[in-house]
Amino acid sequence: MRLVRTGAVLLRYLYLLRGSPARWLPLFVWVAIDILLWGFITKYLNSITTSGLNFVPRLLGAVLFFDFFVRVLHGVAGVFFEDVWSRNFLNTFASPLLISEYLGGLVVTSVGSSIVGLIVMLLLATGFFGLSFAVYGLMVFPFLMILFLFGIALGIVGCAIVMRFGPASEWFIWPIPAMISPFAGVFYPLSTLPEWMQVISRLLPPAYVFEEMRKLVAGSAVSMSSLAIAAFLAIVYIALACWLFTRVFRYAVRTGLIARYSAESVS
Repeated sequence: MRLVRTGAVLLRYLYLLRGSPARWLPLFVWVAIDILLWGFITKYLNSITTSGLNFVPRLLGAVLFFDFFVRVLHGVAGVFFEDVWSRNFLNTFASPLLISEYLGGLVVTSVGSSIVGLIVMLLLATGFFGLSFAVYGLMVFPFLMILFLFGIALGIVGCAIVMRFGPASEWFIWPIPAMISPFAGVFYPLSTLPEWMQVISRLLPPAYVFEEMRKLVAGSAVSMSSLAIAAFLAIVYIALACWLFTRVFRYAVRTGLIARYSAESVS
């Protein structure tokens, strides 16, 4: 694996950004809207409650963490979709580029785009709504890292799905975060869920993150064993996602599927 080839994937995306300013908007516009919307909701809830409970770190903090996870997922899938939309796979993989180098480029690009989104969210949440990360302390780093790893895994899985079933299947990828959110317990304890949903939640790293985040904000001790389980699951999912992408890629090359992309599905 050569880092210069991984960097070439990143460089291509940077050229796309330079050539089309409209591509900059998705990096921060949607997260900015989410932060503003939920920020005003938390301010309203704080104004009408008599319990003295501060909803900013509970709700707005949860939104920020979840949007970071979404940015990571879409950061990986979005760069891959650029190759899908431009039908650039034959050009890309006719080169000596390895699968690991290509996936590494997707991950590096996602790091950059998710950091841009995170900075925008931090500026808005802190400047307008007074969200202080001092509430979370150093635990903010393992929280973000676990969400980042799981976002990478789901992004790679999304890429594999689109490579196997064609460009039209990208509409299965964008709703993934919304489908996960009820099981992840972003805004409520997992004990609120029925038992069968809790079983699924235990398999999702974000569920552990948001559960421990609520404990931390409430002044309770964070379970490091729960975070260790979440990190382990995230790493396992990344390994499985890379294995799946490799299998799908080899199938697409062997069957000629990679050369038959159109605006619709492929068989």
